[in-house]
Amino acid sequence: MALIEMIMPKMGESIFECTVLNWLKNVGDKIEADDMILEVATDKIDTEIGASHSGIIKEFLVQKGEVAVIGKPVCIIEIAGEETAPQPKVVEEAKSNEITEVEKLIKEPVSDFVNLLTTPPVTTKPTTPSNNRFYSPLVLNIAKEEGISFEELDKIVGTGLEGRVTKDDILAYVKQGVSVPAVAPIAERIVVVASGSDQIIEMDRMRKMIAERMVESKRIAPHVTSFVETDMTNTAVWRDKTKGKFKQDTGENITFTPLLIEAVVKAIKDFPMINVQVDGDKIIKKAKINIGMAVALPNGNLIVPVIHEADSYSLIGLTKKINDLTYRARNNKLKADDLADGTLTVSNIGSFGNIAGTPILVQPQVSILAFGVIQKKVSVIETPQGDTIGIRQKMIISHSYDHRVVDGSLGGQFVKRVSDYLEGFDLDRNLF
Repeated sequence: MALIEMIMPKMGESIFECTVLNWLKNVGDKIEADDMILEVATDKIDTEIGASHSGIIKEFLVQKGEVAVIGKPVCIIEIAGEETAPQPKVVEEAKSNEITEVEKLIKEPVSDFVNLLTTPPVTTKPTTPSNNRFYSPLVLNIAKEEGISFEELDKIVGTGLEGRVTKDDILAYVKQGVSVPAVAPIAERIVVVASGSDQIIEMDRMRKMIAERMVESKRIAPHVTSFVETDMTNTAVWRDKTKGKFKQDTGENITFTPLLIEAVVKAIKDFPMINVQVDGDKIIKKAKINIGMAVALPNGNLIVPVIHEADSYSLIGLTKKINDLTYRARNNKLKADDLADGTLTVSNIGSFGNIAGTPILVQPQVSILAFGVIQKKVSVIETPQGDTIGIRQKMIISHSYDHRVVDGSLGGQFVKRVSDYLEGFDLDRNLF
Protein backbone atom coordinates (compact mmCIF):
# COMPACT_ATOMS: atom_id res chain seq x y z
CA MET A 1 0.00 0.00 0.00
CA ALA A 2 1.14 3.57 -0.64
CA LEU A 3 0.68 6.69 1.50
CA ILE A 4 -0.30 9.87 -0.32
CA GLU A 5 -0.48 13.37 1.10
CA MET A 6 -3.67 15.13 0.02
CA ILE A 7 -2.86 18.74 -0.85
CA MET A 8 -5.27 21.57 -0.12
CA PRO A 9 -6.43 22.53 -3.63
CA LYS A 10 -6.37 26.01 -5.11
CA MET A 11 -9.50 28.01 -4.30
CA GLY A 12 -9.00 31.07 -6.48
CA GLU A 13 -6.26 33.65 -7.03
CA SER A 14 -7.36 35.68 -4.00
CA ILE A 15 -7.40 32.80 -1.49
CA PHE A 16 -4.19 31.47 0.09
CA GLU A 17 -5.48 29.83 3.27
CA CYS A 18 -8.69 28.63 4.84
CA THR A 19 -9.98 27.43 8.19
CA VAL A 20 -10.98 23.80 8.72
CA LEU A 21 -14.59 23.78 9.92
CA ASN A 22 -15.04 20.04 10.08
CA TRP A 23 -13.76 16.73 8.78
CA LEU A 24 -16.70 14.94 7.15
CA LYS A 25 -14.94 11.56 7.41
CA ASN A 26 -13.02 9.85 10.20
CA VAL A 27 -9.57 8.33 10.34
CA GLY A 28 -9.90 4.78 9.05
CA ASP A 29 -12.84 5.55 6.75
CA LYS A 30 -12.72 4.26 3.19
CA ILE A 31 -13.22 7.01 0.64
CA GLU A 32 -13.57 7.41 -3.11
CA ALA A 33 -11.93 10.13 -5.17
CA ASP A 34 -14.03 13.32 -5.08
CA ASP A 35 -15.97 12.23 -1.99
CA MET A 36 -16.54 15.33 0.15
CA ILE A 37 -14.30 14.83 3.16
CA LEU A 38 -13.54 18.33 4.44
CA GLU A 39 -15.52 21.50 5.13
CA VAL A 40 -13.53 24.74 5.10
CA ALA A 41 -14.18 28.46 5.35
CA THR A 42 -12.49 31.52 3.90
CA ASP A 43 -13.31 35.21 4.28
CA LYS A 44 -15.56 34.84 1.24
CA ILE A 45 -17.19 31.41 1.22
CA ASP A 46 -17.80 28.19 3.14
CA THR A 47 -17.32 25.12 0.97
CA GLU A 48 -16.59 21.39 0.94
CA ILE A 49 -13.42 19.80 -0.45
CA GLY A 50 -13.38 16.48 -2.28
CA ALA A 51 -10.81 13.72 -1.77
CA SER A 52 -7.91 13.70 -4.21
CA HIS A 53 -7.58 9.88 -4.22
CA SER A 54 -9.55 6.76 -3.40
CA GLY A 55 -8.33 4.85 -0.35
CA ILE A 56 -8.36 4.95 3.44
CA ILE A 57 -7.80 8.04 5.58
CA LYS A 58 -4.75 7.39 7.78
CA GLU A 59 -4.14 10.76 9.45
CA PHE A 60 -5.41 14.33 9.63
CA LEU A 61 -2.55 16.83 9.34
CA VAL A 62 -4.75 19.86 9.99
CA GLN A 63 -7.29 19.69 12.78
CA LYS A 64 -10.71 21.26 13.14
CA GLY A 65 -10.37 24.98 13.80
CA GLU A 66 -6.83 25.16 12.41
CA VAL A 67 -5.64 27.00 9.32
CA ALA A 68 -4.97 25.01 6.14
CA VAL A 69 -2.58 26.59 3.65
CA ILE A 70 -3.34 26.27 -0.05
CA GLY A 71 -0.82 23.91 -1.65
CA LYS A 72 0.13 22.24 1.68
CA PRO A 73 -0.87 18.74 2.90
CA VAL A 74 -4.05 18.37 4.97
CA CYS A 75 -4.29 14.60 5.40
CA ILE A 76 -2.65 11.28 4.52
CA ILE A 77 -4.53 8.73 2.40
CA GLU A 78 -3.51 5.08 2.02
CA ILE A 79 -4.02 3.91 -1.55
CA ALA A 80 -3.39 0.67 -3.41
CA GLY A 81 0.13 0.55 -4.86
CA GLU A 82 3.80 0.32 -3.97
CA GLU A 83 4.50 1.22 -0.35
CA THR A 84 6.01 4.61 0.23
CA ALA A 85 6.17 7.10 3.02
CA PRO A 86 4.80 10.62 3.01
CA GLN A 87 7.10 13.56 3.58
CA PRO A 88 6.59 14.55 7.22
CA LYS A 89 9.24 17.24 6.95
CA VAL A 90 7.07 19.14 4.48
CA VAL A 91 4.14 18.83 6.85
CA GLU A 92 6.20 20.02 9.83
CA GLU A 93 7.50 23.00 7.90
CA ALA A 94 4.00 23.91 6.79
CA LYS A 95 2.72 23.73 10.35
CA SER A 96 5.65 25.69 11.77
CA ASN A 97 5.10 28.47 9.24
CA GLU A 98 1.37 28.69 9.72
CA ILE A 99 0.20 31.89 11.41
CA THR A 100 -2.92 33.63 10.24
CA GLU A 101 -3.43 37.32 9.85
CA VAL A 102 -5.98 37.14 12.65
CA GLU A 103 -3.36 35.58 14.96
CA LYS A 104 -0.94 38.34 14.02
CA LEU A 105 -3.58 40.90 14.84
CA ILE A 106 -4.22 39.37 18.25
CA LYS A 107 -0.49 39.26 19.06
CA GLU A 108 0.28 42.78 17.87
CA PRO A 109 0.63 45.20 20.80
CA VAL A 110 -1.11 48.54 20.67
CA SER A 111 1.42 51.25 19.85
CA ASP A 112 3.08 52.90 22.83
CA PHE A 113 1.86 56.33 21.86
CA VAL A 114 -1.71 55.31 22.72
CA ASN A 115 -0.80 55.51 26.40
CA LEU A 116 0.05 59.18 25.94
CA LEU A 117 -3.36 60.15 24.63
CA THR A 118 -5.44 62.39 26.83
CA THR A 119 -8.64 61.10 25.24
CA PRO A 120 -9.27 57.42 26.08
CA PRO A 121 -9.57 55.08 23.09
CA VAL A 122 -12.94 53.95 21.83
CA THR A 123 -14.07 50.72 23.45
CA THR A 124 -13.35 47.78 21.19
CA LYS A 125 -14.80 44.33 20.98
CA PRO A 126 -12.85 41.28 22.09
CA THR A 127 -10.80 39.55 19.42
CA THR A 128 -11.66 36.10 20.75
CA PRO A 129 -15.05 34.59 21.66
CA SER A 130 -15.97 34.83 25.32
CA ASN A 131 -16.98 31.14 25.53
CA ASN A 132 -14.38 29.58 23.16
CA ARG A 133 -17.13 28.97 20.60
CA PHE A 134 -15.77 28.57 17.04
CA TYR A 135 -16.86 31.00 14.32
CA SER A 136 -15.93 30.68 10.67
CA PRO A 137 -14.16 33.58 8.91
CA LEU A 138 -17.30 34.14 6.82
CA VAL A 139 -19.47 34.55 9.92
CA LEU A 140 -16.87 36.83 11.53
CA ASN A 141 -16.72 38.93 8.37
CA ILE A 142 -20.51 39.40 8.37
CA ALA A 143 -20.42 40.21 12.08
CA LYS A 144 -17.72 42.82 11.51
CA GLU A 145 -19.70 44.50 8.73
CA GLU A 146 -22.88 44.53 10.82
CA GLY A 147 -21.17 45.70 14.03
CA ILE A 148 -22.12 42.56 15.96
CA SER A 149 -20.01 41.92 19.06
CA PHE A 150 -18.78 38.52 20.27
CA GLU A 151 -21.18 38.85 23.20
CA GLU A 152 -24.03 39.04 20.68
CA LEU A 153 -22.59 36.19 18.60
CA ASP A 154 -22.50 34.00 21.68
CA LYS A 155 -26.25 34.47 22.08
CA ILE A 156 -27.16 33.44 18.52
CA VAL A 157 -28.57 29.92 18.30
CA GLY A 158 -26.53 27.98 15.74
CA THR A 159 -28.09 25.40 13.43
CA GLY A 160 -24.79 24.08 12.08
CA LEU A 161 -22.76 21.09 13.18
CA GLU A 162 -22.33 21.02 16.98
CA GLY A 163 -24.37 24.20 17.24
CA ARG A 164 -22.04 26.23 14.99
CA VAL A 165 -23.43 29.58 13.82
CA THR A 166 -23.87 29.44 10.05
CA LYS A 167 -24.11 32.25 7.52
CA ASP A 168 -27.91 31.83 7.43
CA ASP A 169 -28.08 32.03 11.23
CA ILE A 170 -26.26 35.35 11.44
CA LEU A 171 -28.10 36.84 8.45
CA ALA A 172 -31.41 35.88 10.07
CA TYR A 173 -30.21 37.58 13.25
CA VAL A 174 -29.38 40.74 11.30
CA LYS A 175 -32.81 40.75 9.63
CA GLN A 176 -34.47 40.87 13.07
CA GLY A 177 -33.41 44.52 13.23
CA VAL A 178 -31.06 44.15 16.15
CA SER A 179 -29.72 47.51 17.29
CA VAL A 180 -26.00 47.92 16.64
CA PRO A 181 -23.97 49.24 19.60
CA ALA A 182 -21.74 52.20 18.92
CA VAL A 183 -18.45 50.34 19.31
CA ALA A 184 -15.76 49.22 16.90
CA PRO A 185 -16.41 46.18 14.67
CA ILE A 186 -14.84 42.78 15.25
CA ALA A 187 -11.10 42.55 14.40
CA GLU A 188 -10.95 46.34 13.97
CA ARG A 189 -9.40 48.66 16.56
CA ILE A 190 -10.13 52.38 16.28
CA VAL A 191 -8.12 54.86 18.29
CA VAL A 192 -9.08 58.55 18.37
CA VAL A 193 -6.02 60.81 18.49
CA ALA A 194 -5.67 63.68 20.93
CA SER A 195 -6.92 66.29 18.45
CA GLY A 196 -10.21 64.46 18.24
CA SER A 197 -10.27 64.72 14.43
CA ASP A 198 -8.18 61.77 13.19
CA GLN A 199 -8.68 58.06 13.65
CA ILE A 200 -6.22 55.21 13.37
CA ILE A 201 -8.01 52.19 11.94
CA GLU A 202 -6.39 48.76 11.93
CA MET A 203 -6.91 47.04 8.60
CA ASP A 204 -9.16 44.00 8.82
CA ARG A 205 -7.85 40.69 7.53
CA MET A 206 -9.42 40.95 4.09
CA ARG A 207 -8.14 44.48 3.52
CA LYS A 208 -4.62 43.37 4.53
CA MET A 209 -4.78 40.53 2.01
CA ILE A 210 -5.99 42.84 -0.75
CA ALA A 211 -3.23 45.34 0.02
CA GLU A 212 -0.54 42.66 -0.01
CA ARG A 213 -1.71 41.22 -3.33
CA MET A 214 -1.94 44.57 -5.05
CA VAL A 215 1.60 45.47 -3.97
CA GLU A 216 2.83 42.01 -4.95
CA SER A 217 1.20 42.25 -8.40
CA LYS A 218 2.86 45.60 -9.07
CA ARG A 219 6.18 44.19 -7.87
CA ILE A 220 5.93 41.09 -10.08
CA ALA A 221 4.64 42.63 -13.31
CA PRO A 222 5.63 45.89 -15.02
CA HIS A 223 2.20 47.29 -15.77
CA VAL A 224 1.41 49.14 -18.99
CA THR A 225 -2.07 50.51 -19.79
CA SER A 226 -3.51 51.28 -23.24
CA PHE A 227 -6.78 53.13 -23.88
CA VAL A 228 -9.27 53.00 -26.74
CA GLU A 229 -12.43 55.08 -27.17
CA THR A 230 -15.22 52.89 -28.52
CA ASP A 231 -18.42 53.85 -30.29
CA MET A 232 -21.02 51.80 -28.42
CA THR A 233 -24.03 53.18 -30.34
CA ASN A 234 -24.91 49.99 -32.24
CA THR A 235 -24.45 47.83 -29.14
CA ALA A 236 -26.53 50.16 -26.98
CA VAL A 237 -29.31 50.52 -29.55
CA TRP A 238 -29.54 46.73 -30.03
CA ARG A 239 -29.70 46.14 -26.29
CA ASP A 240 -32.37 48.80 -25.75
CA LYS A 241 -34.64 47.39 -28.44
CA THR A 242 -34.01 43.75 -27.44
CA LYS A 243 -33.97 43.73 -23.63
CA GLY A 244 -37.77 43.47 -23.30
CA LYS A 245 -38.02 40.46 -25.61
CA PHE A 246 -34.88 38.99 -24.07
CA LYS A 247 -36.49 39.09 -20.62
CA GLN A 248 -39.76 37.67 -21.98
CA ASP A 249 -38.12 34.79 -23.87
CA THR A 250 -35.36 33.85 -21.42
CA GLY A 251 -36.46 35.19 -18.04
CA GLU A 252 -33.12 37.01 -17.76
CA ASN A 253 -32.18 40.68 -17.74
CA ILE A 254 -29.47 41.44 -20.27
CA THR A 255 -26.94 44.03 -19.13
CA PHE A 256 -23.97 45.31 -21.12
CA THR A 257 -21.65 42.84 -19.35
CA PRO A 258 -22.37 39.75 -21.52
CA LEU A 259 -22.00 41.88 -24.66
CA LEU A 260 -18.65 43.19 -23.44
CA ILE A 261 -17.38 39.75 -22.42
CA GLU A 262 -18.52 38.24 -25.72
CA ALA A 263 -16.35 40.79 -27.56
CA VAL A 264 -13.41 40.02 -25.25
CA VAL A 265 -13.70 36.29 -25.95
CA LYS A 266 -13.71 36.89 -29.70
CA ALA A 267 -10.62 39.10 -29.43
CA ILE A 268 -8.78 36.49 -27.33
CA LYS A 269 -9.34 33.96 -30.12
CA ASP A 270 -7.80 36.44 -32.54
CA PHE A 271 -4.84 37.12 -30.21
CA PRO A 272 -4.31 33.91 -28.17
CA MET A 273 -0.97 35.11 -26.76
CA ILE A 274 -2.92 37.50 -24.54
CA ASN A 275 -4.36 34.42 -22.77
CA VAL A 276 -1.08 33.38 -21.17
CA GLN A 277 0.65 33.19 -17.80
CA VAL A 278 4.29 33.49 -16.76
CA ASP A 279 6.16 30.76 -14.89
CA GLY A 280 9.74 31.85 -14.32
CA ASP A 281 11.28 32.12 -17.79
CA LYS A 282 8.46 30.13 -19.39
CA ILE A 283 5.23 31.35 -20.97
CA ILE A 284 2.19 29.12 -20.43
CA LYS A 285 -0.35 29.49 -23.23
CA LYS A 286 -3.70 28.62 -21.64
CA ALA A 287 -5.92 26.23 -23.56
CA LYS A 288 -9.14 27.50 -21.97
CA ILE A 289 -10.61 30.98 -22.00
CA ASN A 290 -11.73 31.58 -18.40
CA ILE A 291 -12.93 35.14 -17.86
CA GLY A 292 -12.79 36.60 -14.36
CA MET A 293 -15.57 39.11 -13.71
CA ALA A 294 -15.09 41.68 -10.94
CA VAL A 295 -18.24 42.00 -8.81
CA ALA A 296 -18.69 44.74 -6.19
CA LEU A 297 -20.19 43.39 -2.97
CA PRO A 298 -22.66 45.23 -0.72
CA ASN A 299 -19.96 45.64 1.96
CA GLY A 300 -17.67 47.47 -0.47
CA ASN A 301 -15.27 44.59 -1.06
CA LEU A 302 -14.62 43.05 -4.46
CA ILE A 303 -14.75 39.43 -5.57
CA VAL A 304 -13.88 37.91 -8.95
CA PRO A 305 -15.92 34.84 -9.93
CA VAL A 306 -14.81 33.10 -13.12
CA ILE A 307 -16.76 32.17 -16.25
CA HIS A 308 -15.00 28.95 -17.20
CA GLU A 309 -14.70 28.21 -20.93
CA ALA A 310 -16.51 31.44 -21.72
CA ASP A 311 -16.15 30.74 -25.45
CA SER A 312 -18.50 27.77 -25.16
CA TYR A 313 -21.54 29.91 -24.32
CA SER A 314 -24.09 31.53 -26.60
CA LEU A 315 -25.08 35.10 -25.73
CA ILE A 316 -28.12 33.79 -23.87
CA GLY A 317 -26.02 31.22 -22.02
CA LEU A 318 -23.40 33.84 -21.19
CA THR A 319 -26.09 36.17 -19.83
CA LYS A 320 -27.52 33.45 -17.61
CA LYS A 321 -24.07 32.51 -16.32
CA ILE A 322 -23.14 36.11 -15.55
CA ASN A 323 -26.43 36.81 -13.78
CA ASP A 324 -26.08 33.61 -11.75
CA LEU A 325 -22.50 34.37 -10.67
CA THR A 326 -23.38 37.96 -9.82
CA TYR A 327 -26.35 36.90 -7.69
CA ARG A 328 -24.42 34.23 -5.85
CA ALA A 329 -21.44 36.54 -5.31
CA ARG A 330 -23.61 39.19 -3.67
CA ASN A 331 -25.39 36.61 -1.52
CA ASN A 332 -22.29 34.70 -0.35
CA LYS A 333 -23.26 31.56 -2.28
CA LEU A 334 -20.16 31.09 -4.45
CA LYS A 335 -18.23 27.83 -4.38
CA ALA A 336 -14.44 27.57 -4.41
CA ASP A 337 -14.49 26.40 -8.04
CA ASP A 338 -16.30 29.61 -9.02
CA LEU A 339 -13.17 31.60 -8.09
CA ALA A 340 -10.49 29.40 -9.60
CA ASP A 341 -8.39 29.37 -12.79
CA GLY A 342 -9.21 32.72 -14.38
CA THR A 343 -7.04 33.56 -17.41
CA LEU A 344 -8.14 37.18 -18.04
CA THR A 345 -10.22 39.58 -15.94
CA VAL A 346 -12.72 42.31 -16.84
CA SER A 347 -14.10 45.07 -14.65
CA ASN A 348 -17.08 47.26 -15.47
CA ILE A 349 -16.01 50.49 -13.73
CA GLY A 350 -18.63 52.36 -15.75
CA SER A 351 -21.21 51.15 -13.22
CA PHE A 352 -19.58 53.59 -10.77
CA GLY A 353 -19.68 56.44 -13.28
CA ASN A 354 -15.94 56.16 -13.97
CA ILE A 355 -14.66 57.21 -17.39
CA ALA A 356 -11.46 55.13 -17.37
CA GLY A 357 -8.99 53.50 -15.01
CA THR A 358 -5.68 51.66 -14.79
CA PRO A 359 -6.60 48.26 -13.32
CA ILE A 360 -4.02 46.10 -11.52
CA LEU A 361 -3.42 42.58 -12.79
CA VAL A 362 -4.81 39.55 -10.99
CA GLN A 363 -1.73 37.34 -10.74
CA PRO A 364 -0.73 35.21 -12.56
CA GLN A 365 -2.84 36.68 -15.37
CA VAL A 366 -1.17 39.09 -17.81
CA SER A 367 -4.22 41.06 -19.00
CA ILE A 368 -7.10 42.94 -17.39
CA LEU A 369 -9.71 45.19 -19.04
CA ALA A 370 -11.75 47.99 -17.49
CA PHE A 371 -14.86 49.29 -19.27
CA GLY A 372 -15.80 52.89 -18.54
CA VAL A 373 -19.18 54.58 -18.45
CA ILE A 374 -21.10 54.95 -21.75
CA GLN A 375 -21.66 58.64 -22.51
CA LYS A 376 -23.42 60.50 -25.29
CA LYS A 377 -20.93 62.71 -27.14
CA VAL A 378 -20.90 64.97 -30.16
CA SER A 379 -18.83 63.13 -32.77
CA VAL A 380 -17.67 63.34 -36.35
CA ILE A 381 -19.38 60.60 -38.35
CA GLU A 382 -17.86 59.43 -41.61
CA THR A 383 -20.39 58.58 -44.35
CA PRO A 384 -20.11 57.84 -48.10
CA GLN A 385 -21.51 61.33 -48.69
CA GLY A 386 -18.90 62.96 -46.44
CA ASP A 387 -18.34 63.75 -42.78
CA THR A 388 -21.18 64.92 -40.56
CA ILE A 389 -21.74 65.75 -36.90
CA GLY A 390 -23.91 63.52 -34.74
CA ILE A 391 -24.56 62.21 -31.23
CA ARG A 392 -22.86 58.89 -30.53
CA GLN A 393 -22.59 56.77 -27.38
CA LYS A 394 -18.92 56.47 -26.47
CA MET A 395 -16.99 54.39 -23.94
CA ILE A 396 -13.30 54.16 -23.01
CA ILE A 397 -11.73 50.71 -22.63
CA SER A 398 -8.60 50.51 -20.46
CA HIS A 399 -6.25 47.57 -20.95
CA SER A 400 -3.50 46.89 -18.39
CA TYR A 401 -1.00 44.19 -19.30
CA ASP A 402 2.22 42.57 -18.14
CA HIS A 403 5.00 44.15 -20.20
CA ARG A 404 7.31 41.19 -19.53
CA VAL A 405 5.41 39.14 -22.10
CA VAL A 406 2.90 41.53 -23.71
CA ASP A 407 4.43 44.32 -25.78
CA GLY A 408 2.61 47.50 -26.74
CA SER A 409 1.81 46.10 -30.15
CA LEU A 410 -0.04 43.06 -28.83
CA GLY A 411 -1.61 44.93 -25.91
CA GLY A 412 -2.80 47.75 -28.17
CA GLN A 413 -4.05 45.51 -30.99
CA PHE A 414 -5.96 43.33 -28.58
CA VAL A 415 -7.94 46.15 -26.94
CA LYS A 416 -8.56 47.71 -30.36
CA ARG A 417 -9.99 44.39 -31.58
CA VAL A 418 -12.35 44.30 -28.59
CA SER A 419 -13.44 47.79 -29.57
CA ASP A 420 -13.90 46.77 -33.22
CA TYR A 421 -16.25 43.93 -32.28
CA LEU A 422 -18.38 46.27 -30.16
CA GLU A 423 -18.47 49.02 -32.79
CA GLY A 424 -19.42 46.51 -35.50
CA PHE A 425 -22.29 44.98 -33.50
CA ASP A 426 -25.05 43.73 -35.83
CA LEU A 427 -28.23 45.74 -35.29
CA ASP A 428 -30.27 42.96 -36.95
CA ARG A 429 -28.87 40.19 -34.74
CA ASN A 430 -31.45 37.60 -33.63
CA LEU A 431 -31.55 36.06 -30.18
CA PHE A 432 -31.85 32.48 -31.40
